Amino acid sequence: MWWLAHGQQDVPASTDWLSSHELEHLRAIRFTKRRDEYVTRRWTTKQAIADVLDLDREPDRLARIEVRHRPSGAPYVQLDGRPTSVEVSMSDRSGWAVCLVGGTGTMATGTVGVDLEVVEPRTAGFVADYFTASEREYIAGVPADRHDEIANLIWSAKEAALKVQQVGLRVDTRTVDVHLHGDREVDGWSAMTVTGGDGPMPGWWRRFGVFLLTIAFAEPGEPPQLLPTAGDLDTATPQHPWVESPTC
Repeated sequence: MWWLAHGQQDVPASTDWLSSHELEHLRAIRFTKRRDEYVTRRWTTKQAIADVLDLDREPDRLARIEVRHRPSGAPYVQLDGRPTSVEVSMSDRSGWAVCLVGGTGTMATGTVGVDLEVVEPRTAGFVADYFTASEREYIAGVPADRHDEIANLIWSAKEAALKVQQVGLRVDTRTVDVHLHGDREVDGWSAMTVTGGDGPMPGWWRRFGVFLLTIAFAEPGEPPQLLPTAGDLDTATPQHPWVESPTC
């Protein structure tokens, strides 16, 4: 597996790298925030696919790569109108996007999920409404200065796991339960397991500056490798330029 991050400042002003279908969808988006998220996710995903499949990055060549969605909402990638041999999961937060890429030999459709979050304040009401009893107990036991980090981490892990299940936030987030394994680390990634649904979903998490990245999948696996063209998530700062112009 591989992963890559980019900020919206990396996205070209031109749109000639989008497919005709993607461009049609983009033109229908009225709100700047949604538009920024859409292009940042797709730019990041296309860069990741180009890395993994060793494809040309000229705009017209990138337009050959198209991100589509299954009925469940899970993304998949086409090249020249045909499904590729890779699977992807995407996430974005505060002007940054992450794409996780894996081959069909290591993961099948819908068996992986990625989520990106910012460490920000989470109220007691939020924790009470969306977390399980064991998660609430775990948060209550951490030092006060780590409360927001752990609350956002658990929330992020839930989102990643619900992408594995291909249900997203359409279901009660308390149907999955996050367990953090502080005693197992690999190359800076810490292990976790999310239970619920058809069985345990192992995964990994890592903090990059103010961002948290979580990965969950159906079968055990090692942390993903960072692709060489990735932006620097460690020094990234949240971006909200859309507030100055909410509509396109």
